[in-house]
Amino acid sequence: MAYTALARKWRPRRFSEMVGQEHVLRSLSNALGSGRVHHAFLFAGTRGVGKTTVARILAKCLNCERGVSAEPCLECSSCREIEAGRSVDLIEVDAASRTKVDDTRELLDNVQYAPTRSRFKVYLIDEVHMLSANSFNALLKTLEEPPPHVKFLFATTDPQKLPVTVLSRCLQFNLKRLSVSLIAARLAEILDAEQLAYEPAALQLLAQAADGSMRDALSLLDQLLAFGNGSAKEAEARAMLGTVTRDHVERMTRALARADAGALLDAARELEEFSPDYGQLLDQMAALLERVALQQLLPDYAGDDYFASSLLQELAAAISTEDVQLYYQTAILGRRDLALAPDPRSGFRMTLIRMLAFRPEALSPTGNVGARPAPEAVVTAVASSGGAAAPMASTEWGNVVAALDLDGPTRMLAQNCAMVSHTPGLLRLVLDARNASARTRGREEKLAQALSRYFGETLHLEIAAGTIAAETPAQAGERANQEALGTARAALAAEPTVQALQQHFGATINPDSVRPRKPA
Repeated sequence: MAYTALARKWRPRRFSEMVGQEHVLRSLSNALGSGRVHHAFLFAGTRGVGKTTVARILAKCLNCERGVSAEPCLECSSCREIEAGRSVDLIEVDAASRTKVDDTRELLDNVQYAPTRSRFKVYLIDEVHMLSANSFNALLKTLEEPPPHVKFLFATTDPQKLPVTVLSRCLQFNLKRLSVSLIAARLAEILDAEQLAYEPAALQLLAQAADGSMRDALSLLDQLLAFGNGSAKEAEARAMLGTVTRDHVERMTRALARADAGALLDAARELEEFSPDYGQLLDQMAALLERVALQQLLPDYAGDDYFASSLLQELAAAISTEDVQLYYQTAILGRRDLALAPDPRSGFRMTLIRMLAFRPEALSPTGNVGARPAPEAVVTAVASSGGAAAPMASTEWGNVVAALDLDGPTRMLAQNCAMVSHTPGLLRLVLDARNASARTRGREEKLAQALSRYFGETLHLEIAAGTIAAETPAQAGERANQEALGTARAALAAEPTVQALQQHFGATINPDSVRPRKPA
């Protein structure tokens, strides 16, 4: 007996059997139930997410002999013929192989004739964006004035290539990539039904490799079952996919966090025995760094199917925001330039070296890449119990901040601090607890470096968050701005012309429109 591929055997036959795409299925079910069925539908999405499957189910719903509904019977001759691919009233066309205008005209020659056996004549055109401009023009007339017995179902992976004149005449549904957890659960359900042994970790690997495509996941599962002699085990999945464990990516990223060049290159060297896809490795590193950046920006970010929240929190605390951006940019540029390297392995290794070499102060006094001391050796953040601090020389601190060469975020941190004490080699600050979000390790490092240059000595910086009794530079600046604004409003109100307008015409001054005059 001929073997049927899992992607064909387990293709959904009804909307209720589909996994994901609830937003599309709900709209179609409501339209079918209410009888408000448009004449043209466009299903867009990446490969293998169910575009043609949805279209075929919709065709069954429209032509089921028991009536138009969201649940085809699957037993009548119309449903069986559509499932078997031999319905004369379902015309399926691959636009990639029929792009010429003559092909489209030939296709539409019989549009005006009633369906042979079914309720509707359904045209299912896959990869419709491949049609030529002239083909779209030929199709447009029929879309504008379609016969009542005709329905058009279009599928495409690239809806941007369709003319707006065509898009405007279709109901457009965007099918989403499926999540890793959803794909893995579906694979497990199929293997349980097939009574085949599997390891959940293997299904997770397949789901990740499928990149949101259920069809790709089922094809990979077929391949794994052949490779593993009827079972789906993690070791066989890794060997078949030619992938390395995610532990390697996490290990290299942790080495980056420590600026440990030796550990980083050791991890890269160990990968060589797997003959990995180095471009894929850089993609995975970039994906991890992107999620670390999200964790830094959104402290309540819960992670996703790819990386655990605990890992993201660990790396977000260990790597400065600036370094995360540097590593990410270096990874994607290195990915782009792999083809220009003498070989992918050396290109990958040079990308890792570049990540450390381009870090600020990445070279130690001896010139060794990655020998930079840990940030704690430069900056120590002291947790505060929240008690009040008695800052010293607050006016002097404002002058110091004004003279420092700082970027915007680091200057904001300094402006919301007050000086507690300054002794040789040590400077203590207290940060207004209401502005604790301004504090990051990277900004503290930059502030410590700027202060060391200003005072002409290597300073150890300690910052405690708490209540500040005196005025910070930020508060002083805000007070000065408010005083200047009050003076400007008073001066405007005292103007004779303004007073005359108020007296004779009932004019009023919009206080929000008043701005102090900037000094020349």
